[in-house]
Amino acid sequence: MKRIFLTSTITIIAFLAQAHEFWLQPKKFRYKAGEEIKIDLMVGEGFEGEFWDLSRHKVVKFDLHRLNRVRDLTKEVKNTSGNILFKADYGGIYLFALQSNDAYIELEGDKFNEYLEEDGLDYILDQRKKDNTLDRRSTEYYTRFAKLLVQNGDRTDNTFKKVVGLRYEIVPEQNPYDLKAGDYLQCKVLYEGKPVPHALVKVWNRMRDTAFLQNIYTENDGTIRFPISAAGPWMVSSVKMIASEKEGAEYHSLWASLVFGIE
Repeated sequence: MKRIFLTSTITIIAFLAQAHEFWLQPKKFRYKAGEEIKIDLMVGEGFEGEFWDLSRHKVVKFDLHRLNRVRDLTKEVKNTSGNILFKADYGGIYLFALQSNDAYIELEGDKFNEYLEEDGLDYILDQRKKDNTLDRRSTEYYTRFAKLLVQNGDRTDNTFKKVVGLRYEIVPEQNPYDLKAGDYLQCKVLYEGKPVPHALVKVWNRMRDTAFLQNIYTENDGTIRFPISAAGPWMVSSVKMIASEKEGAEYHSLWASLVFGIE
């Protein structure tokens, strides 16, 4: 398959009504033993957004992975501006993984079609065209699957490439904290543990007040490879839509994100 690779620049403005990326935002990406890790749950675009409203949404699972150890931090998630605080102890890579509840949304037909086109969900859009239902209002459940990698101390390990079992998941194949501007990173997109070919993946990085976006489609083996063009925060995100498996909605969208920082 021919890879489609587009790069665009987005000036950060107040368009949160149209924004739908979700990610875990740390205060910083590198820590020392004993330091407190603060993580915010964010929704928006290009690392500019607002705090996720925990009075309306629910965290079903929030885990910390370190090598073969898993710590359940779900009860630590608070409805505050700093949604979780955790004190770093052992050195190495810390992998935080979140799963949300299934939230519900309805959209007018034209808005839903725009959303499908923007997020590369052509197979759903094509089916609506075939069924002559482009004007039909959509009903949808959506679930968030967010991952965050931070580095504690100078030790490195293989936690970064751990498959944690989220239904829709993005896995880096190199340690981002071993990379620098000018290097390349390869990631794999998994649905129920299997590679996803031909899926649209959005790769975001931010420099000062500007976010840069690369749109890349996965290869047949579910991988994408992209240049690390600059230091700063990076996010890799993708969405998959399936027919809803429970009553009350026609569709179910699965949103995956992976965040890390480059020095």
